[in-house]
Amino acid sequence: MQRNGGGVGVGGQPWMFRRVRLTWLSFMLFFILVFFPLIAHYYLTTIDEAGDRDKHIFGPRPGGELCEAKHVQDLCRIRESVSEELLQLEAKRQELNGEIARLNLRIEACKRSIDSAKQDLLQLKNVISQTEHSYKELMAQNQPKLSLPVRLLPDKEDPGLPPPKSPRSCRLRSCFDYARCPLTSGFPVYVYDTDSYLWGSYIDPLVKQAFVASVKSNIYVTNNPNIACLYLVLVGELQESPSFPLPSPSELEKQLKALPYWRSDGHNHVLVHLSRKSMTQNFLYNVSTGRAAVAQSTFLEQQYREGFDLVVSPLVHALSEPNFLEVPPQVPVKRKYLFTFQGERVESLRSSLQEAPPQSFEEEMEGDPPADYDDRIIGTLKAVQDSHLDQVLVEFTCKNPRPSLPTEWALCGEREDRLEVLKVSTFALVIAAGDGQLVASAGFGMRLFEALEVGAIPVVLGDHSRLPYHQFVRWSEAAILVPKPRVTELHFLLRSLSDNDMLAMRRQGRFLWETYFSTSENVLNTILASIRTSIQVPAAPIKEEPVHEIPHKAGKLAGTDANLADNGDLDLGPVETEPPYASPRFLRNFTYTAADTYRSWNRAPGPFHLFPHTPLDPVLPSEAKFLGSGTGFRPIGGGTGGSGKEFQAALGGNVPREQFTVVMLTYEREEVLMNSLERLNGLPYLNKVVVVWNSPKPPSDDLLWPDIGLPIVVVRTEKNSLNNRFLPWDAVETEAILSIDDDAHLRHDEIMFGFRVWREARDRIVGFPGRYHAWDVNHQSWLYNSNYSCELSMVLTGAAFFHKYYAYLYSYVMPQAIRDMVDEYINCEDIAMNFLVSHITRKPPIKVTSRWTFRCPGCPQALSHDDSHFHERHKCINFFVKVYGYMPLLYTQFRVDSVLFKTRLPHDKTKCFKFI
Repeated sequence: MQRNGGGVGVGGQPWMFRRVRLTWLSFMLFFILVFFPLIAHYYLTTIDEAGDRDKHIFGPRPGGELCEAKHVQDLCRIRESVSEELLQLEAKRQELNGEIARLNLRIEACKRSIDSAKQDLLQLKNVISQTEHSYKELMAQNQPKLSLPVRLLPDKEDPGLPPPKSPRSCRLRSCFDYARCPLTSGFPVYVYDTDSYLWGSYIDPLVKQAFVASVKSNIYVTNNPNIACLYLVLVGELQESPSFPLPSPSELEKQLKALPYWRSDGHNHVLVHLSRKSMTQNFLYNVSTGRAAVAQSTFLEQQYREGFDLVVSPLVHALSEPNFLEVPPQVPVKRKYLFTFQGERVESLRSSLQEAPPQSFEEEMEGDPPADYDDRIIGTLKAVQDSHLDQVLVEFTCKNPRPSLPTEWALCGEREDRLEVLKVSTFALVIAAGDGQLVASAGFGMRLFEALEVGAIPVVLGDHSRLPYHQFVRWSEAAILVPKPRVTELHFLLRSLSDNDMLAMRRQGRFLWETYFSTSENVLNTILASIRTSIQVPAAPIKEEPVHEIPHKAGKLAGTDANLADNGDLDLGPVETEPPYASPRFLRNFTYTAADTYRSWNRAPGPFHLFPHTPLDPVLPSEAKFLGSGTGFRPIGGGTGGSGKEFQAALGGNVPREQFTVVMLTYEREEVLMNSLERLNGLPYLNKVVVVWNSPKPPSDDLLWPDIGLPIVVVRTEKNSLNNRFLPWDAVETEAILSIDDDAHLRHDEIMFGFRVWREARDRIVGFPGRYHAWDVNHQSWLYNSNYSCELSMVLTGAAFFHKYYAYLYSYVMPQAIRDMVDEYINCEDIAMNFLVSHITRKPPIKVTSRWTFRCPGCPQALSHDDSHFHERHKCINFFVKVYGYMPLLYTQFRVDSVLFKTRLPHDKTKCFKFI
């Protein structure tokens, strides 16, 4: 116990010692950690303050005296690098701040410049507006926009005319009151009601009904007699019956004078007698008609007043329209018989050959009385028939002769039988009456009518006869006129004619028949046109198709594709920077009426001599037919026109400001249409774009149309028809029309070149894709061919220039059967237009550039890709040939290319081409 206790006691001292040592150690550690840094800091600071001011022990020292240790050196390098980067960043920040300040100054300057430019632009717009206004005023003074002249009408009061020396000596100058027909009157015609006079109820019902129907459709007829220039009275054909004998001449004179507007002498009246029979009573003979003109088919020499009365054709087709498909073709030229004649003399003059020895024709012609050559004609024609040199058919006796006037050759049999003989006859003899006093007769006109109807070339024996409308129609181009003394040389004359001459005469005769004789409407129109032309009153313009525009809104400005539009001045040539400018109109109205009248009446379809007015002004009786000389050009716009000089001299014609209109047909292809319209942006010479919307469904309401800087007229059509492409829309104010499909891709330089070529050949179709027709020997029919060939006969109107004149002909003149077939197949409208133009001009179309087809990426498949498309076109060609009677298309190997048009020549080489 003591040992343990003593140990504790002994051991307690070290424990206390250890405790003291721990306390001392803690104190020392605290002193070192707290006071030693303080003392060191104080010491160090006092050392720097007590030592040299320029030499610091612990401050930054040059040469890195304090950075001898490796880790200190690394830290110093890092510190120096960071300091340098900070200095660079600060310098860059200051530089950017300076740049921002400079840019702010430039922005302020640009804002001030923009405000100044806006002011300048506003001033320029005002100057441009004032300049345009001054330009329009100047143009209005120097080149006023011509319009239809003011219509002048006659006064109600009739001053009266001095009486002529004799009613038999009436001429226009002495018996016609020109004061009632001013040049700008429009030629108003008043037609008496047939029930208003006594003999009107006895007129042939068919004649009366046909006359009334023709009057209703005539554009000159007016219901106001006070303003009328001309008064028509239908006097026959009368029905002969025991209950109604023909009125005596004195009674008829009284009834004529009782007409309300007869005005004592009947001036400016026309008595119309239409014949339906071969023998028609000339009941106006010995009737004093005063100053009234007579239009009928039968005249005696002492009755006929040359230049005043009219010899008209018989009314064969009173109410029926001729069927063109039943008319025999014009080819082959030579038919079975060289010539035919069937007739019988009902009563002949006493033949001079029976009273005296036979004399020569020359000796007989020297005598005073006219010789009766009918017997010698019979003998000569029989001798030709018996010679069997050519197959001829002559018959001088009839089983059933038609009633005819004395000394006239009666018609044999029924009309159908006579036509069957004429269909196989190359020539048809028409022998004039033996009595020289009978200058015109219904039977004579009936023979002439039937010969022209079936394409037999008339051979008129007898130079004393007056053919229908002989004052205006040059019959020598459609018939052979031979005096009776030449009958012995007739066979030689007929055999000497070439096939080309015979075909030209047959074609001209077909034209005259269709235009002047075929229907009652044509007969009435011919009578009125004859009188209107004689007094030199211009024809009234034919009405254009009014445009029912579909409202649309333009979107953003259309861009310009460099591949399509921007080809440079060297490619497009000189470009006029003119605003939309319509073709000049009404510049030569009266010149053509006065100067080209005879030429217009006498020529078969030829280029552009028909319409002195705009939009269409025919001098023809039908007021919608085509005539021309084939030697020149008559623009329907009334402009200066002409075939034009070389384009180097006058930009493609003698109308340097001329423009064209794009007519684009489309059907529910909005995206394709918009792309095509955008491609027209910036096209020179473009007047406007007419979009023919051929769908009954209108365009989308949200559709944005491109703004190409020119008017875009969207036309609503009544029905879906390809014929709408060629309607003469009144929105088209230029003579040149570029007909183009909505999926056709044409470069601007191609369009410009085509337009300039058209200005050199204004009567032709000028286009890009060419096609041709071919004869199928195996099937004996015509074929349509689209293969590449050295020849062509058609230019597709999906991309072609043509004159607006042809739009009138296509829509109003061309046989309706052709337009009906186009609607039936929804095809062939381009073939129909090529047929029409070739038939009129007898010239092939002109193909420009080497294009044969078009590619439209992204477009829906076209109808032409279907095999049935080509089968339909084969049928169309053969049908059109039947309607026309021959194949009017002409082959050509001619193509117009722009050899140097896109060739950039050095300036020192251009002189080499000045005289090429």
